[in-house]
Amino acid sequence: MPGIDECLLEAMRLPGARGASVVDWTSGLALGTIGESPNGDHETTAAEAAEVARLTAEHRAFAPEGGGDWSQNGAEPPVEDVIVTSRDGYHLLRFVRTSFDSSVFLHLWLDRADGNLALARIRLADLAERLVLG
Repeated sequence: MPGIDECLLEAMRLPGARGASVVDWTSGLALGTIGESPNGDHETTAAEAAEVARLTAEHRAFAPEGGGDWSQNGAEPPVEDVIVTSRDGYHLLRFVRTSFDSSVFLHLWLDRADGNLALARIRLADLAERLVLG
């Protein structure tokens, strides 16, 4: 089971991967980063991506049956992932289930011309399942 560094290295092996991070969406802090950042600053990117993740995970419009604070009880996140497309890339945010009070997600930035969004989504789901935080 990979830790943060190994997980990020695996994510960067995906076709078109430009950058990746593990982010705590409660604080907006990057727990680990690799590769490029869309705006040149990994910490700013983490904080901005955390806002998107927080809005998605906490609002009933996106996860009406989930409700509540799933991060407090180790439940399944109500949203699996979030995909944001831009003219030159894809941003994939994949929520990670943990056994402790945590709200962590994987953020993968893919080049639109070289990336394979379907493959990235499948591989990121696998990485999120195997990721060991400790």
